[in-house]
Amino acid sequence: MNRLHTLDTHQASGELGQMFAAIKSAVGKVPNAYATIGSNAPAVLGHVLATGALLKQSSLSDRELEAINLSVSEVSGCDYCLAAHSLTGKMAGYSAAQIRQLRDGAYPEDARLDALVKFAVRLVRTSGTLPAAAVEELCAAGYTDTQVIEAVMAVSAILFTNMVNRVNDTVLDFPKAA
Repeated sequence: MNRLHTLDTHQASGELGQMFAAIKSAVGKVPNAYATIGSNAPAVLGHVLATGALLKQSSLSDRELEAINLSVSEVSGCDYCLAAHSLTGKMAGYSAAQIRQLRDGAYPEDARLDALVKFAVRLVRTSGTLPAAAVEELCAAGYTDTQVIEAVMAVSAILFTNMVNRVNDTVLDFPKAA
């Protein structure tokens, strides 16, 4: 059960009501995570949505972004994001077995994606300055410096929602991840 105040999204008005309406129009509903963020900090929800839009315009593909979302959500233990991104991972073309591989922090059938997933997992699991070899391995797999920055932004974005959901114990409104 949600621990933080969460409005019935139909009761939201003004700018928050407009954001909720835009989310519902885009995805068919206002996911509980977005409802909680918006109910408590509408400006933060605006930032989350803007970051998502910026990532969609990045040079990383939907498959690459979902690979980051799944691997990072597994590392941080966010059941809500694992459920949501298992669904969006399928929409990006991953099979259930491939989603499991990504959640396990590897993707052996594609060296480029494998390097991206390992980079994201290493970034989340370690502290301090990342070893140069980690960046070199990602670039050797074909990623540009711009894509390294975009990957870090994607990691940061999913970590934010992971942490909100872990604090809130957000009620799942997606099928539970297998």
